[in-house]
Amino acid sequence: MLQTRELFDSMTVKSTLSSDDLVATIDALQDCVEAATACSAAMLTEDDRAQLAPAVSHDLDCVDVATATRNVLSRGNGPDTSLISAQLEACLLACERSYQHCHEHAAHHVHCRICSDATQRCVDQCRHALAALHH
Repeated sequence: MLQTRELFDSMTVKSTLSSDDLVATIDALQDCVEAATACSAAMLTEDDRAQLAPAVSHDLDCVDVATATRNVLSRGNGPDTSLISAQLEACLLACERSYQHCHEHAAHHVHCRICSDATQRCVDQCRHALAALHH
C-alpha cells in the first residue's frame, strides 16, 4: 500500500523492520482484523451458533490482539524490539487459535474459510516479522 509505505518512510522514529516487512505485516494484520470481525458477526447469525461460540470468542480475541499489534507497529519502535517481539508473539497465538477454530468450520461456512485463510496469512507474516527482528 503506497500511502502506508510513504507514511512509514517519513517517520523520524524508524522501525527495526524494513519498510517492505512493516507494510506487509500491517496489511496482513488489517486483513485479519476485517476477516475475523466479519466472521464472528456472521457466526452469531448461524443456526449452529451455539457450536460456534468458541470460534466467536477466539475470533474476537484475534481482532483485539491484531488491532493492538497493528497500532504498536505503526508507531515505530526504534532500537528496542522487546515490546514488538512480545506483541507479535501474542498475535501469533491469538491468530493460531482463531485459525484452528474457523478452519474446523471452513467447509460449512464461507466466512470461516475466509477467516481461516486471513488468520493463517497473518500467522505467516508475524513469523516472518519476528525472524526479521531477530536477524
